[in-house]
Amino acid sequence: MNLLSSTTVFSFYTMLSRVLGYFRDILIAIFLGTSIYADAFFVAFRLPNTFRRLFAEGTFNAAFIPSYTAEKIKGKTKGKKFADEVLTLLTLGLFMIVLIVEIFTPYVVYLIAPGFIENNTKFNLAVDLTRITFPFLALVSLSSFFAGILNSENKFAAAAAAPIFLNLILIFSLILSYYLKSDYALNLSYGVSISGLIQLIFLIFFASKYYRPSLIFKKKIGRKVKFFLKKLLPSIFSSGVIQISILVGTIIASFQAGAVSYLYYADRVYQINLAIAGIAVSTVSLPVLSKLIKNKQMIQANKLQNKSIELSLLLSLPAGIALIIGSEEIVNALFGYGSFTKNDIAQTSLALKYFGYGIPAFAILKIFANFFFARDNTITPFKVSSIVVFINVLISILFFNKIGFVIIPIATTLSTWIGVFYYLILLSKNSYFRIESKFYIHFAKIVLSTLIMSSVFLVGLNYFAKNLSYSSDYKILYLLFIVIFVALLYFLICYFLKILNLKSFRTN
Repeated sequence: MNLLSSTTVFSFYTMLSRVLGYFRDILIAIFLGTSIYADAFFVAFRLPNTFRRLFAEGTFNAAFIPSYTAEKIKGKTKGKKFADEVLTLLTLGLFMIVLIVEIFTPYVVYLIAPGFIENNTKFNLAVDLTRITFPFLALVSLSSFFAGILNSENKFAAAAAAPIFLNLILIFSLILSYYLKSDYALNLSYGVSISGLIQLIFLIFFASKYYRPSLIFKKKIGRKVKFFLKKLLPSIFSSGVIQISILVGTIIASFQAGAVSYLYYADRVYQINLAIAGIAVSTVSLPVLSKLIKNKQMIQANKLQNKSIELSLLLSLPAGIALIIGSEEIVNALFGYGSFTKNDIAQTSLALKYFGYGIPAFAILKIFANFFFARDNTITPFKVSSIVVFINVLISILFFNKIGFVIIPIATTLSTWIGVFYYLILLSKNSYFRIESKFYIHFAKIVLSTLIMSSVFLVGLNYFAKNLSYSSDYKILYLLFIVIFVALLYFLICYFLKILNLKSFRTN
């Protein structure tokens, strides 16, 4: 397998999904703006969508793939038995969670958006919409199980493509609502749950070549499954530290009007970069890294770890700088239409700018966590993530009244960088990772390429300033032109500096 080519496949479908997601969010911004209906829907969507990201974007795989791989090495029968037991427990557990939340929805909404309690209309609307969207959590979590089966076979396309259904159905819901003049937020909420069911069916179909599911009801849980469950909860928390931080941020932001929406739109933009630089690289590298470590091929494992970080930085560093430089132009071109005002652009771009400083850290944090997950160690990432979330929440609460919602992206970025440096200390202490001499040379070349790209990007933004203004009808086309040009320039520079070629990212 080749790390770069597999990441490219995963990234292609992820980018397609994110582009459709962006189009979806443009429509939401046009029809709902930052109104109470938008805030209510985003809160209703936040909890199941957070779990979607937690499960679908590597968290479930971080615990499942190493254990499933170990059982498959012993034989196909043992691998299937392990998978069946996990599927049974997952199905039962998710059913109970959905049932409890459906009953106690008002309390759940109060926990994730306590600021809404001051507005009865907004609070009740959020409760109703959450009841509709929450089954999505169970459906998408089960989908992640089958995605894990596919990823363990080094098949990444179907799992990466599955989220496309969510965006297609939500776009269809918005267009249908427009023509029928019906409730946008309500139809969006139904669309969320329907898309979850379609994703599940889609992934079951593709995974059936490697695994045919069976539910096994046993009085006692097997030793291997107990070990997996013991790893799962720390894995969910540690792999999803960014998502948990955003969820906490939503809770705090609910006390400021429109802040939930500002953070949502900013989150949508930087998540595109994180999906490629962090999620794609970590998802693709984990199955191979697990096998190398299980087979005690430690030299190859360390080489793969170096290449994972190198590829992650190659993708995340220029993305982070671009968001810092052009945050206002990006938000304006993407969302500056209809009900989305100039003030909305200013506030959202401010949040995006501070998230931009953390892009490399968000990506590397996921890669570093993999180094422990591949060794069946989920406790250490759990401890690191606990520290990151604690620092994040502490900073947000202490300064929210003085600075406002913008402290949330600042706190998220600062705490994540602290987590990255703490990981480096722990990796060195445990002898899990050694930086190769070539890495420093390649890193210097990445920095040089980024500086050249950033300079050209800044010149392009200034040159097309009038065409990127709020009133411009074709601002999105000019932004796309600039982004595509500087991206091609960046990759060409990386290619000529010999840090972007297929041979250097082989994993076998």
